[in-house]
Amino acid sequence: MGSFYTNDIASFRPHPELDATLATTIAPTTTILGAGLMGRLLALALVRAGHAVQLFEAGGPEADGAAARVAAAMLAPLAESAITEASVVQMGQYGLQRWPELIAQLDAPVFFQQNGTLILWHRQDAAEAHRFGQQLQHTRQQLPSLPAPHTLDAAAIADLEPGIGRNFAQGLYLPGEGQLDNRQLLAALLLQLERSPAKLHWHSPRNLQDCRNDNGSDWVFDCRGLGAQAQWPGLRAVRGEVLRLHAPGVNLQRPVRLVHPRYPLYIAPKPGNIFVVGATEIESADMSPISVRSSLELLSAAYSVHSGFGEARILEANTQCRPTLPDNLPGIRQLAPRVLQINGLYRHGFLIAPALLDVVLEFIEKGHSTQAQQWNIAIETIEPA
Repeated sequence: MGSFYTNDIASFRPHPELDATLATTIAPTTTILGAGLMGRLLALALVRAGHAVQLFEAGGPEADGAAARVAAAMLAPLAESAITEASVVQMGQYGLQRWPELIAQLDAPVFFQQNGTLILWHRQDAAEAHRFGQQLQHTRQQLPSLPAPHTLDAAAIADLEPGIGRNFAQGLYLPGEGQLDNRQLLAALLLQLERSPAKLHWHSPRNLQDCRNDNGSDWVFDCRGLGAQAQWPGLRAVRGEVLRLHAPGVNLQRPVRLVHPRYPLYIAPKPGNIFVVGATEIESADMSPISVRSSLELLSAAYSVHSGFGEARILEANTQCRPTLPDNLPGIRQLAPRVLQINGLYRHGFLIAPALLDVVLEFIEKGHSTQAQQWNIAIETIEPA
């Protein structure tokens, strides 16, 4: 029999091969814990594949407690290669190709652009920028398929981003990199789920031990992020602090990253003159409000990139903790037959989510995943205690 798992998650009519099968068999019941980015993507894909999906989320439908709601949702594999492994870069390359397909299948519009990334630095940080450039060169030696960075002088920077003018003497342009609007995407995924046969249970926390016996599930997927700490030793929180600004006087065509030895700033422009500004990464599970020091550093760095941020309005000052495994790489664990945990997306959630989604779908269908091997994702089998 052919594959039931297609890349189309917009239509919930079963695949033609599945129509005949479902006439004589009962659709498998699938329970998904966690309705963040990974949980929503997986729920839609499995409904499309003919599963009777039930989704349990400790929070509400707006994903207020999810790291995905706070994220900048930049899709920048080469830029991220400065702080991550080649396998994450490869998954990011895959995600850049896959996201437009996934977004096109949703009923609601989602902002997506692929205008590249602009890397800037102040003169006093030239040594750090040199180190950054060497890291990019090393990554391209490992992965020659990555586009080569373009070295920019002040005039070339001004051509790319006239609003920045000649504030910077040098920069790098990373072609092909992109971003999307994370909140539009979460809302579009929610709408699609609400229009599907999936059963959605909000404000309904569940643990793995609740599922197989109580709900009679055929498959169980744990996508709870930090909610799974009790069941996944080593899973930890890494705090991030992010500002959302409304700056009508600022016009940027692409994400901008400012190289700095202590706080490498990013500015991600979203529709409606909204800008997501972040940099901080703290080894802490502290969810208290953003500190004065972090706020001052983020705002002063943004102002140094574009003076128009001086008149911006601070819409939100958010903190969130990212679920992170000891090696800072994503992981998949099989706790029992048909029970999988997917976790550790760290700061790369939007970058690598499409790759993890397709790994899981392939594993469901075949019992193994060649893509997981390609991207060095270990699907670890946990023996019962």
